[in-house]
Amino acid sequence: MAKLPVVAIVGRPNVGKSTLFNRLVGKKLALVDDRPGVTRDRREGDAHLLGLDFRIIDTAGYEDEDPNTLPGRMRRQTEAAVADADVALFVVDGRAGVVPLDEEIARWLRGSNTPIVLTVNKAEGRAAEQGVLEALALGFGDPVQLSAEHGEGIGDLFEALLPYIDREEVDEPEEDDESPDAILKLAIVGRPNAGKSTLVNRFLGQDRLITGPEAGITRDSIAIDWTWTDGKGAERQVRLIDTAGMRKRAKVQDKLEKLSVADALRAVDFAEVVVLLLDATLGLEAQDLRIADRVLEEGRALVIALNKWDVAEGPSSLFNGVKKALEDGLSQVKGVPLLTVSAATGKGLDTLLQVAFETRAAWSRRVGTGELNRWFERAIEANPPPAPGGKRIKMRYVTQVKTRPPSFVIFGTRVDQLPASYERYLVNSMRRDLDFGAVPIRLTLRAPKNPYDKDR
Repeated sequence: MAKLPVVAIVGRPNVGKSTLFNRLVGKKLALVDDRPGVTRDRREGDAHLLGLDFRIIDTAGYEDEDPNTLPGRMRRQTEAAVADADVALFVVDGRAGVVPLDEEIARWLRGSNTPIVLTVNKAEGRAAEQGVLEALALGFGDPVQLSAEHGEGIGDLFEALLPYIDREEVDEPEEDDESPDAILKLAIVGRPNAGKSTLVNRFLGQDRLITGPEAGITRDSIAIDWTWTDGKGAERQVRLIDTAGMRKRAKVQDKLEKLSVADALRAVDFAEVVVLLLDATLGLEAQDLRIADRVLEEGRALVIALNKWDVAEGPSSLFNGVKKALEDGLSQVKGVPLLTVSAATGKGLDTLLQVAFETRAAWSRRVGTGELNRWFERAIEANPPPAPGGKRIKMRYVTQVKTRPPSFVIFGTRVDQLPASYERYLVNSMRRDLDFGAVPIRLTLRAPKNPYDKDR
């Protein structure tokens, strides 16, 4: 498969980089806010510009800070993105004009080996004329004038990028999402500082995401495609999705944190398997159960991992305590996989990925109608449904209507009177006998539509 060319967007904070990113990918993937410094990690997306297809990278605002500070660590990510790109869009603010930090960024970019396309954003109206003239002095030729917010100047941007991007069509094979070899969409969720970004970095073997002691570093949900080699030497494709930490709703007051949590919840919706990462030094808290419950409500397959296991105290009692609390708190799904890992040392990560692939296989499982109804007959014979008011509930047959999550419809008479406890019996029996494990199962009961159809 041919590789898409890569375009990185770079500039100081609040010049409109994320707005331009969203414009080029055609959807609001990156968080946008009036305050500076919203973007921290590199965000990637597939861009389409008048027939040009390329991979676009949104980067953090470039700031001159100590390398050990959070802005300094953000700057290293920006530098890495530019180094890996085929061309970089250097964005300045037309209305604010060129400021000393723009000049510093220009000096750095002139020393890189990556081609640079200078872009003046917010160039609509006469207020930006002076800024356009000042941009000429940065030494990158005539700037592209555009308005990312309003879509103006996109044609000029196309002309500027054309020399650096191959217009030949990229051979992108169609992906069968339900194939066992399809890319695994794996989201990592949890409370702040559980070690989600550190875990993704350990998988990748590089400092791809910004980490540190500060809580709430990750804001956008960041998706990264990666190849994992399993224990048998087979290469498996994984899309790792790092998300913002989710605190208790009552504690989330800041607008930007609300946007970050909403973005994390959207990432759950698009994932196949979700890893809920717990901090072993803190144990299980009520917020963890709320996150797990949300994942299961959305019908995603769930795996729970206790991180920082290398520094956990009393590991045996801790593991058993967390397992018992999960059984009590997640009564709708018994036996959710609980694993121990260390993002710092790499312990247990191969097992985590293996379990994630196995869980997706169960989540995608389809049972033949014959096998399903043979199971159904055995389940009813072993434990017949009750007869409320002395009237028998007759259950005729069952069919699977979809997968991911597995969803079934049971047809019969008076099934609307079936107690919830019997529905749980059927679902638990299905998990045990048909190898569905602990994935969410949807069960719908349907009676005949004909009001004159009576049970004989």
